[in-house]
Amino acid sequence: MQKIHAAITAVGGYVPDYVMTNAEMETMVDTSDEWIQSRTGIKERRILKGEGKGTSDMAVEAVKQILEKKNLKPTDIELLICATTTPDFVFPATANVITDKLGMTNAFGYDVSAACSGFLFALTTASQFIESGRYKKIIVVGGDKMSSILNYDDRTTCIIFGDGCGAVLLEPDTEGYGVIDSILRSDGNGRQYLYQKAGGSVKPASMETVMNKEHYVYQEGQTVFKFAVKNMAEVAAEVMERNQLTASDVAWLVPHQANKRIITATYERMGLAPEKVMINIDRYGNTTNGTLPLCLWEWEKQLHKGDNIILAAFGGGFTWGATYIKWAYDS
Repeated sequence: MQKIHAAITAVGGYVPDYVMTNAEMETMVDTSDEWIQSRTGIKERRILKGEGKGTSDMAVEAVKQILEKKNLKPTDIELLICATTTPDFVFPATANVITDKLGMTNAFGYDVSAACSGFLFALTTASQFIESGRYKKIIVVGGDKMSSILNYDDRTTCIIFGDGCGAVLLEPDTEGYGVIDSILRSDGNGRQYLYQKAGGSVKPASMETVMNKEHYVYQEGQTVFKFAVKNMAEVAAEVMERNQLTASDVAWLVPHQANKRIITATYERMGLAPEKVMINIDRYGNTTNGTLPLCLWEWEKQLHKGDNIILAAFGGGFTWGATYIKWAYDS
């Protein structure tokens, strides 16, 4: 019996229309375009505007593209997994909201929360359902409305993040294309360096937590940076070594778009040339769970059947990982 792999067969993406430039950031906090670009590589980011708009609204637009590309009905989808740090609600799951808005009445859905590594964790989870033969059409969504949990008085965090969402369709493949291998890691000792202090069961929302601005992203930048530089680079190199891939074998690195210097450290550790690296942090900032699928969406036309692609991410928690994919189609 031929082995079944979970192949990405379509990609969709969405970023909001509103562009927040570094020049606008200069009017909000004590920062400058030069300061932001030299430390992060970011020039601008997208912000979702409009009352009542959430992560699900961006996801719907990304998934619609997939359905149109593949000429699928919403009822053809059997499962939708949404990786997000900014769900529409604490409950129900944002995946449930997405399936309802799209009329996916035959699909069940749930959310995955692993900070910026969430898309990789969700992709690996979804691939197991395909490989087992249980399902044949699964959509994995990765997206965040980070502007909803940013303190725009804190220049160390508000400059980094943006809003956006991407999605992929997974289908069975027996020709050797698809998700080949994943190495995923987590270390809860890092939770104190990058997290949201209040709003969970340990510290529920109160007048005090709101006044203390504890419902925003909190980050100790230097600690996170050092850990990310080491671990994202190492796990990307590890998945190459485990699959006997050399730098010349890899067509593309799809790195989490957290910081240009972290991206550079990763591709240098892998021995890759810069032209093999997908980078859009300059235009979108860090969209958390949206960074990896948005890269695939933007570069889709440059991808070719058989391309070896490495996806790598690092997130709060700490969480990190790398996934090796053999691309399944020519656009």
